[in-house]
Formats: sequence, C-alpha cells, structure tokens
Amino acid sequence: MKLHEYQAKQVFADAGVPTPDSQLASDVDGVVAAAEEIGYPVAVKAQVQVGGRGKAGGIKLAEDEDEAREAAESILGMDLKGYHVDRVLVEEAVDFVNELYVGITMDRGEGKPVAMVSTKGGVNIEEVAEEDPEAIAREHIDPAFGMHPYQARKAVYDAGVDQSIARDVSSVLTTLYELWDEKDGADAEINPLMVTSDNEVIAADAVMNIDEDALFRQPELAEMEEEAAGGDELEQKADEYGFDYVRLDGNVGIIGNGAGLVMTTLDLVDYYGGEPANFLDVGGGAKAARIANALDMVFSDDNVDSVVFNIFGGITRGDEVARGINEALEQFDEIPKPVVVRLAGTNWEEGMEILNEDLVTVDQTLEGAVQRAVEYADEVNEQ
Repeated sequence: MKLHEYQAKQVFADAGVPTPDSQLASDVDGVVAAAEEIGYPVAVKAQVQVGGRGKAGGIKLAEDEDEAREAAESILGMDLKGYHVDRVLVEEAVDFVNELYVGITMDRGEGKPVAMVSTKGGVNIEEVAEEDPEAIAREHIDPAFGMHPYQARKAVYDAGVDQSIARDVSSVLTTLYELWDEKDGADAEINPLMVTSDNEVIAADAVMNIDEDALFRQPELAEMEEEAAGGDELEQKADEYGFDYVRLDGNVGIIGNGAGLVMTTLDLVDYYGGEPANFLDVGGGAKAARIANALDMVFSDDNVDSVVFNIFGGITRGDEVARGINEALEQFDEIPKPVVVRLAGTNWEEGMEILNEDLVTVDQTLEGAVQRAVEYADEVNEQ
C-alpha cells in the first residue's frame, strides 16, 4: 500500500521528523484559505503517487493570493502522467540552501534492510544510483538488532554530509528506520530532506509504502488504505478485478501470470530500449474472462502504446488465455493498441492455433515478443 505524501508526512511528523506546516485542499477556495492560514510563500503540490510531479507541472510556488488561486486552478483537475488530480497539499515553502536524500528499503541481494544517504537530493535517486553510485552511502542493517547509532552516523559521514547538520540527519535516518520496522514498511524515504540557512533539516517530501500483507498489524495505516488508493482509477479497478497491479511511467503495457514472469518481462522491455507502463499479474489459473479484464485495464491507460502478453502455462492453460484475448479484442471495431502474445507451457500449441492473428501479433519467444512490442510503441511515438 502506498501512502500519499500528506499521509506519509503525518506519520513522519508524529514520529518527530521535522515537516513543513501544511493543509490538504480539494478546491480553489480551500487552497487560498489554507495558504492564508499558513502564510505566504507556499507550495501547492498535487497529491498523486507518481514521480516527477514538479517537472510535469504538479508543484507550483505561490507568493500571494492571486498566485495561489492560479496554481490551484492549474493543478486541480489536471491529468498528471495518467493520474487525475483531485487533491493538493498546501505547504509552507522552505527556504533551503541544500537538498539531501535519506531512505530505507530492502536489499534483497543481501537479505537485509539498507539505509541510504546522499547529498544529491531533490532529483530521481534511481538516476543518481545509475550515473554516480558512489554518491549514495549505504549501510546494511541486521533486523535482529536494528540500526545501531554508529551505523546512522557512518552512513551520514560516508555520504559527505556537512558536520554542522550531521547529528540531525543521523536522527532523521534513525527515526525513518524505526518507522520502517514498526510499520511493516516496504520503502520509506525523504527526497528532498532540505537544509535551511539556519542549519535545520526539514522533510520537504515523504514516501512510505507498506507491506499489504501486514496491514492486519497496522490498523491505523489500514484506515488510510482506501483514501490512499483513491487517486488512481486504474488501481481501483485492479482491486476490483483482484489483480496485482502497479502503474509505471512508460508506454509498453505488460500482462503476465506470476510475479517473476512479469518482472522478467519488465526487465526485457527496458533491455530492448522500451519503458514499461505497468506491472500486471493476472495470477495462476486465469480464465478467459480474467484475461479480458486484464486487457480492459491496460487499454484504459492512455500512456500505453503497445501491449505484450507473456503467459507460461502451468495451472493457466494456453487455450483459455487465447480465448480470453480473442473475446476481448473482438469487441473492438478497431484494436486500440497493438498486442503481441507469447504463449508457453500447458496447451500453448492449442492456444497458438486459437489466437486470431488478424487481431494480435504472435511470437514463440519472449525476447521476440518484447522486441516487437517495443518497436510498435516506438512507431506510435514517431507518428
């Protein structure tokens, strides 16, 4: 479960992490009233669970009432990378001199949680990790003992954080780990952790994702679940259909059966130069109606330019999948997105014979199917 920024900030603030004064608003008058109560300047921030809000126009600064009203009118109701914005966070603007990154996640390669600190905050941390991995200090934590104070200090020191704020940053990092542990977190991060001219640190953003299987242990967070999911119609639809679904920023839609198979497909899309639009696992034993629902979901995403099916039959039968694909696509006078299908495993040959190749492109290899889907998406972008 992904918390919205305003929800994560409340969790962080309750634990003692410094956060700016802020209020949630859902209409223009509410934004203006909140801004006047907080005091100008303020930041007006779209509350959707997607990265790059600022570059996409989802975050604006306002120095007075006119600018606050203009920002609210611009952001509320906008489509931000496929997400409808119906709420904004009106927040005290922070006068900063530096931006840091702090985060906690699970390093599955090491089998341990890892604390991360970087002086290159305020930008996509994945890009920093790829372009300059040495800029991120990492400290692995033994979950049996938790984060020792020296580990927090070491991570901050290794990152090159200025000594004048090192103690405060170490404290924030320690609190973040304690929250991650106590709240059954999957990820917890602050990007940016802003540094003011008075050497104070303030969480200007907040991310916290919770292990859904542990929500029974987190009743307060479970109450936030419906509100957290409310901003994305596709994720709501995924819940109704019973799919494991994550929306991403790319344009190649991905449908598979089994998390590992879907992840492999995502990696191959990236390897062949494409950008995945989603993670969608239809699960085992998927019948024709379930496959049709999966296509309905992916077709509903305006960002998707092509779709690749990767089905390996075990419990799931290739002929059932093929019928589902045919049934879904035969409803359209014109196929909205090109679809590439790869079937393997149980009854895959029967499935290949059933598939209507007037509606889909068929490839017997996963690599070939992914390459074709990426090519189709590229062709759409070139038009």
